[in-house]
Amino acid sequence: MSYASRKDDHVRLAVAQHRESLAGHRATPFDEVAFVHHALRGTAEHAISLATEVGGAIWPTPLYINAMTGGSARTGEVNRGLAIAARETGLAIASGSMSAYLADSSVAATYRVLREENPDGYVIANVNANATPDMAIRAVELLDADALQVHANAIQEIVMPEGDRDFSAWPRNIARLAETLGIPVIVKEVGFGISADTVTQLADLGVRIVDVSGNGGTNFALIENARRRRADFGLLADWGLSTPACLIDGADAALLHGVTLLASGGVRTPLDVVRALALGARAVGVSGHFLSILETEGVEALIAAITGWITRIRQLMVVLGAETIGALAETDVLLTGGLAEICRLRGIDPGVHARRSRNPMRSAVPVTRE
Repeated sequence: MSYASRKDDHVRLAVAQHRESLAGHRATPFDEVAFVHHALRGTAEHAISLATEVGGAIWPTPLYINAMTGGSARTGEVNRGLAIAARETGLAIASGSMSAYLADSSVAATYRVLREENPDGYVIANVNANATPDMAIRAVELLDADALQVHANAIQEIVMPEGDRDFSAWPRNIARLAETLGIPVIVKEVGFGISADTVTQLADLGVRIVDVSGNGGTNFALIENARRRRADFGLLADWGLSTPACLIDGADAALLHGVTLLASGGVRTPLDVVRALALGARAVGVSGHFLSILETEGVEALIAAITGWITRIRQLMVVLGAETIGALAETDVLLTGGLAEICRLRGIDPGVHARRSRNPMRSAVPVTRE
C-alpha cells in the first residue's frame, strides 16, 4: 500500500474513531482529576497570562495543534486548514510524520503548506525515531521548522501490517538528533504514553522536551488493526498509560533532569487542558478533536472552536486564582478512581496533590513517593 493511501486511511479512521468516542460519551482518566474549589481564591481576568515557555520560545497560549498528517493530496488540504487555524489563533502546530516526504519528495507541498499558510508561526517538523540527522535536517528545512518532533510509536508499528519490527536503534538515533540539530528536539509517543523511566532515559540521551502523549485519544492500535486483513490485534486496544498518569508519574524525573513536559492524548475540552497544565504540562496538544471539527465543519468553525477554548482556559484560571501557567501547578487537585490506584502502584501518594496550595513551593519539589 502506498504512503498516500495509508495517510488517507489514517485521517478517515481517526475521524470515525473520534465521532464514535463522542457519541458514546466515554469517560477518560481526565475525569478522575478534579479541582478542589476554593470559593474566595478567584482573580481578575485581566491579570491572567497564558504565555508559556517551550524550548526557549514563548508561546502566547499553552495550547498547540499536535501532529496529524501529510503525504497525500487530501492530507495536504487538511494541513492547509490546520495551518490557517494556527495562524489565526496564534497556536504552535506540529506536522504529521514526514516519512512520506523523506521517501518521495514529490509530496513536499502537502507538508510545506504548514509554513506557507503560517509564515510567522511556530511550526514543528516530525520524523520517526529511525531518522538519521540528514533526514531530520531535510524535514526541518522543508518547513523552516522551529523544533523537531521525534515520534516513538512501537505499538503502532507492531500492529501496522507494513510496520517496523526492530526498535533497538531508537535510543542511539534519538541521541544523535539531540546532539546534532540546532533546534529543540521533542520526543513524543503517539497515544500510548511515556513513563518516568523513559523521561529519565530521554534526558540521558540529551532530550529536554517530552510530549507524554498518553492513551485515551486517537488510538493507532485500533486504526492499524482496522487496516489488517484479519483485525487480529484488538488485544492492544487498551495498551499504555493515560496522559494524566504519565504527567504524574514523570513529574519527579522531569524536575530532576530539567525536562519540559508537554501533554497530549485524550484531550477533549478546555477543562482537560487546564487539568493537564495543573499536573505539570507546560503546554497541551490537541489532534483528533480539532481534526474532526475541520473535517466536518470547516476551517472557520475550527478557528471559532480554538478561540473558544482559549477563552475558557483563561476563565478557568480566573476561577482557580492561577494567574500564570506555573501557578496552576500549585492548585489543589483530587486524584480518584483508577488514576489514584495507578499512582499508588507507582509509589506516588495521590493525596499530596490535594494539599499543594498549603505549600506554595509544591511545584518546585518532587512528589511524595511511598
